[in-house]
Amino acid sequence: MENFVAAVRLAEAALRDLFEPTPLQRNDHLSAKYGADIWLKREDLTPVRSYKLRGAFNAMRKLARPGGGGHFVCASAGNHAQGVAYACRHFGARGTIFMPVTTPRQKIDKTQVFGGNAVEIVLTGDYFDQTLAAAQAFCAEKGAQFLSPFDAPDIIEGQATVGLEILAQLGRAPDLVVLPVGGGGLSAGVTQYLAAEAPVTRFAFAEPLGGASLKAALRAGAPVALPAVDSFVDGAAVARIGALPFEALARFSEHDVHLAPEDRICRTMLEMLNTEGVVLEPAGALALDVLGDLDDLTGKTVVAVCSGGNFDFERLPEVKERAQRWLGIKKYFVLRMPQRPGALRDFLDLLGPNDDIARFEYLKKSARNFGSVLIGIETSDPADLVALTARLDGSGFAYRDITNDEILSELLV
Repeated sequence: MENFVAAVRLAEAALRDLFEPTPLQRNDHLSAKYGADIWLKREDLTPVRSYKLRGAFNAMRKLARPGGGGHFVCASAGNHAQGVAYACRHFGARGTIFMPVTTPRQKIDKTQVFGGNAVEIVLTGDYFDQTLAAAQAFCAEKGAQFLSPFDAPDIIEGQATVGLEILAQLGRAPDLVVLPVGGGGLSAGVTQYLAAEAPVTRFAFAEPLGGASLKAALRAGAPVALPAVDSFVDGAAVARIGALPFEALARFSEHDVHLAPEDRICRTMLEMLNTEGVVLEPAGALALDVLGDLDDLTGKTVVAVCSGGNFDFERLPEVKERAQRWLGIKKYFVLRMPQRPGALRDFLDLLGPNDDIARFEYLKKSARNFGSVLIGIETSDPADLVALTARLDGSGFAYRDITNDEILSELLV
């Protein structure tokens, strides 16, 4: 462990060639909300807006040739790609970055900007597994160095510098550190460093509900592949936690891992954007989202790591929609509307004063006796929609609430 701590200190010192320590900011809004001393470690404010630059830089500084050079390869659709690209340009190394064909143009362009002429982007594969296989085959053919996003000692060591900065900036050991988990590199590094330097600090981990690979591994006693992963929290949607990160995290209990529903994460993202002016990607909001699930935080000093802020604002309508559904202030119904004069008026009379029709679409326009109508209703108070549902039940209208029906919502909404 002494060797690990010393290595992290060297990594942190070297990082200062790239950027100053990211801010550790006390958040008055969250502190008042939870009756605690809540601090945010703003990894969304690195040059590439995520902590991934730390690990990529640390691995590359050990592998790059003296005076620059070397050929590095990664497979990523997001933050790791940008970190590798930035580090390649810094070291004068060559980088080949494999990204799925389905990667949004915005992410491709940002990666190219960070890497400049030092990197080449290869778009291949519809799914990440195909992209990863292509990258590894390329490495074997060209003799290039593959940089894992989380499952390598140097990557973990680089991510651990987050923990070093937290201690230095806070000036004391926090009571609790809340860490988001994807592949596990950040959590493995920070927990190992703080276990040595601040042994009184406890940890809580946040995973997306649709990608709880650490929780599954702790339950099984070894890393396991999840049968399916919800890709919404793309920065942490990992089917199998890394082998090396799990070695460092195996001492924890599955009860230390808290799951964040994807729709609730959207609420947290909007809360931070609207209240604090902080732009977080879904994975970056994970640690904040689970604060309400933790044991009594009253009076405790809590550090939550905001791991990234690479949010594409084209996704904002989807985030708002999912947040409204979680809050219970928006619902979608398929209504069986009688094809007779006055039927629409009868339905409108059921609406309350705060019920707003956000969507109205006939699904079967040729029906002779009844027509199916997709209706979206927004309101400001969840109780309004509960009352509307009760009125519908007593009205004689046949309807189906499809708000939480994933298949029908995807097809119709």
